[in-house]
This record gives sequence, structure tokens and C-alpha cells, in this order.
Amino acid sequence: MKPDTRRRAWLAATLLALALPARAGLPEVIAVAKPGVVAVGTFNPLDSPRFAFRGTGFAVHDGSYVITNQHVLPSPGEAEQLSRLSVLVARGGRVSEARSARIAGTDRAHDLVLLKIEGPSLPPLALGDADAAREGMSIALVGFPIAGALGYSPVTHRGIVSAITAIALPASTSRQLDPRALQKLREGPFDIFQLDATAYPGNSGGPVLDAETGEVVAVVNMVLVRGTRENAIQFPSGISYAIPVRHVHELLQQATTPAAEPTASAQPPR
Repeated sequence: MKPDTRRRAWLAATLLALALPARAGLPEVIAVAKPGVVAVGTFNPLDSPRFAFRGTGFAVHDGSYVITNQHVLPSPGEAEQLSRLSVLVARGGRVSEARSARIAGTDRAHDLVLLKIEGPSLPPLALGDADAAREGMSIALVGFPIAGALGYSPVTHRGIVSAITAIALPASTSRQLDPRALQKLREGPFDIFQLDATAYPGNSGGPVLDAETGEVVAVVNMVLVRGTRENAIQFPSGISYAIPVRHVHELLQQATTPAAEPTASAQPPR
């Protein structure tokens, strides 16, 4: 090949590489996401074990907030006097440090909750665009399946978005039907992602990642169970459901936007 020909071939290959979008491989996506994925539960210094696992969550915003499912949290009657809401975060490559958390915002209609955690910020996961997900796209789930049995090391499962369909999530108790939740129900069902991916009890609240970019496109919400909970472990259905990331964006905006300052003419509530 002549020098000019080689130069033109090199230039064409370089321009093609620059034109293609930057994509990370799945191992790189997992490595970036795992430090921001946490186990959500309660901590009681008198219990054994002291941490009671309930589900998965992941860091967002500035890293001091965690998103998970509303149904992951204990109900007021279920929480014990000495138990406090906590997350386990990675330290030295292992999930082992318990931090207290408090509720910073809720979206019961979409089964989402935003937690504010104590201590240094975690590496937040990047949130994808509201309409980024498409049927057939490759995704990865990162979380703590059957955490009580497998320990607290994040596990990744891979699959695809198999369908985008409408659903209305029922409130678990009548007390959750506050005015905002009722308004959401009046607005009708919303889109939810059906995933062709193996998830287990414990994955709820974990991130659904675009397998190519690593951006969060949804939050794991439900696992289709045939029969008992034990059957889900022995014979997983391979069908899961997830809440689109657009509702995470909305909850973050509502919970982290500073309240407007009152005007001089405003009267204090009586």
C-alpha cells in the first residue's frame, strides 16, 4: 500500500471512530455503578444481626440521596422502637458500613422514595433521559438478590426491556391514598417496563442500567413470582417490572428544589 493510500485509510478510520458514540463495556458499567448501590434496611444495636435487610437502593443527585421503592421501607407499625432506617454502603470494596437515613421525599403513586443519608457523599449514578428506554434495549440490574442468604455484595443480572406497558400500582394501605396519590390514580395508569431479566426478592429498589452507557433508565419494582416466595428463588420466572426513570427525575426535583421565599405581603398560617 502506498504511503498516501495508507494515510487516507488511517484518516478515514480515525474519522469513523470519532463519529461513533463513546460506549463502555458492561464490566466498566458495573465497576462505575457498584460503589453507588446500597442495601436498604433497619439497624438495631440490640438485634442479631443488627442490620435487617429490606431491599436495594442507589445514590443520586449529589451522592447524599438514595432512591428506593416505597414498599421497601417498614410501615410505622412494623418498625421497632430502637430500629432506625439505615443503608449499608461500600467500604474497602465491601458493603459493610451502616449509615442512618431519613425520608426526604415520597411518590407513593409510583412506589418511589428518596432518602437522605448521613456521612460522606457516595458516587451518584447518572440518570438517563426520561424517554431514553426502548423495547429491546440491553439493560443490567445491580442489587442484592436474596441478600440474607448471599450476603451484601452487589450482584448484576443482564437482560432486555421486553415491553413498555401501562399499569396502575395499588396503594398497600388505605392510609397511603393521600390527595396526591388520589390525583395520580385519577390521571390513569402510567407506563412501566417489563424486563426479560432474572431478579429476585431483594432486587426491589435497585437501578436498571442501560448496559452500554451505564445510565439509570428505571428502578426495579416487582418480580413475577409463581407460587410461593421460595419458588421465586428455586424457579425464577425471569420476568420483572421497573418504574421508568422519569418519575425519579420528578421526585428529585420536588424534594431538592428550595422552597420559594415568602413575600412581604404573605400572612403566616393560623
